[in-house]
Amino acid sequence: MRTDDKEVARQNGADRPTVGSWLAAQGCTGKEARAHLENGKVWLEQTPVRDARRPADPARLRLEASRPRFNPEREPAVVYRDTRLCVVYKPSGVLSVPAPGRREPSVLTACQRWFGKAFAVHRIDEGTSGLMMFALDEATQTRLKDLLEVHDVERRYLAWVQGVFPEAPCTVESWFVRDRGDGLRGSVLAGRPRPTDAKRALTHLIRITSGGGRSVVEARLETGRTHQVRIHLAERGFPIIGDELYSRARGSRLALHAHILGFKHPWSGLTHRYVSPLPDDLARAVGGGG
Repeated sequence: MRTDDKEVARQNGADRPTVGSWLAAQGCTGKEARAHLENGKVWLEQTPVRDARRPADPARLRLEASRPRFNPEREPAVVYRDTRLCVVYKPSGVLSVPAPGRREPSVLTACQRWFGKAFAVHRIDEGTSGLMMFALDEATQTRLKDLLEVHDVERRYLAWVQGVFPEAPCTVESWFVRDRGDGLRGSVLAGRPRPTDAKRALTHLIRITSGGGRSVVEARLETGRTHQVRIHLAERGFPIIGDELYSRARGSRLALHAHILGFKHPWSGLTHRYVSPLPDDLARAVGGGG
């Protein structure tokens, strides 16, 4: 199992260090620790954490005392920024970009407020949490979109699904249409003619852990179609918890998290790779820490 995925495979244990015990070891009083957690100052790799009881590897924790206050459950936060691009953590329930007819703030508008200009490169669903990148000029937007077009961006998601997913890794390839016959996006059924507007969708799936009739699955995208991970998992019989569009697997939120984002910087050529463990709510649900 990869180091990046240990946070979803470990089980809670009384002898494990927690976020709260780590803050105490840093010399924080109880009041100071609560303030740091509430104000988005405590990070587990590239995920802000607020749960003092959460088990966590101390080597992966950091305290960003000088970071501006924010609510990590409702507001996006910058993970990385240079003059050309930025990487942002998006909480569940926040739009990636403005939506027609809706006045809620989005991650894109937040970036435009912070940096003056920002341009969308890709999107993740409103209910999905995790990592996104934005360009800070149009030339960089073009270059980043080119990287996505040739599948040269590493995008991995963690999904908590209904059912015991097979242990053997698998690859799902299908052709997506905007309307599969019931008004929803989906794959063209085998044996049926493929419409000219159908788009290829390719996802690599691997089970990370399972228990209680549910599993945590990592999905690595080759293509980036709308609802790709949700559709491929639902069509294989393992719907994501909380995905009320493609299944009846109810939950408090869509249990999908943009876990890893990696790319070669379009100007410097340097490799960037960011890891975001599960946020507190999903970590509690699946029984993992960090």
